[in-house]
Amino acid sequence: MILTVEVKVTDFLTENTYFYIDDETLRGFLIDPGAEAEKLLQIIDEKNFVIEKILLTHGHIDHIGAVNEIQEKLKIPAIMQENGKIYAQNPTKNLSRFITETDYKLSDVNFISDGEIISLEKNPDFSLKLISAPGHTSDGAIFYDEKNNLAFVGDTIFKMGRGRTDFPGGSEKILLETIKTKIFSLPDKTILLSGHGEITTVAFEKKFFR
Repeated sequence: MILTVEVKVTDFLTENTYFYIDDETLRGFLIDPGAEAEKLLQIIDEKNFVIEKILLTHGHIDHIGAVNEIQEKLKIPAIMQENGKIYAQNPTKNLSRFITETDYKLSDVNFISDGEIISLEKNPDFSLKLISAPGHTSDGAIFYDEKNNLAFVGDTIFKMGRGRTDFPGGSEKILLETIKTKIFSLPDKTILLSGHGEITTVAFEKKFFR
């Protein structure tokens, strides 16, 4: 069984961070820790979670802002889609230079390719598939659990909306293609967990897509 915990974290804006946990072992993944590292670490401690990996849907500062502090405490790897190299070390690309007025960089990241599987060490059946999802950024990624009909979609799509494309690496044309070919090819019942806003489903978003 799985346990999904959504935590809203706020620095300059509010973002959805997710714990995706195997409820038998209490081991799992932390997805898009964008801010409030102390708050997230307190949840880990209180719930006795063992986080094996940090997964990042893309390299914007509001999704990566707590990574360094959490890694310093937990000594765990972060994982990004392979194009994340462009964002991890570039404060202009990851927007930290403009939004926080400081240069934020990630140094301990594993970059993986489209289609790769991320599994728990203690339970390999508990896994997510990385699906490349460019458009909002060039390094956009969906983390998909086919067995449980659930996908972490970052800022690719929101409830009745989609991500901005006016930041470095963004493309409206590519984003629309990603939504049509990557997200809408998932089963209609798939739950979509976005980086901002409310939970939605593939079936619901198909009704409103323009």
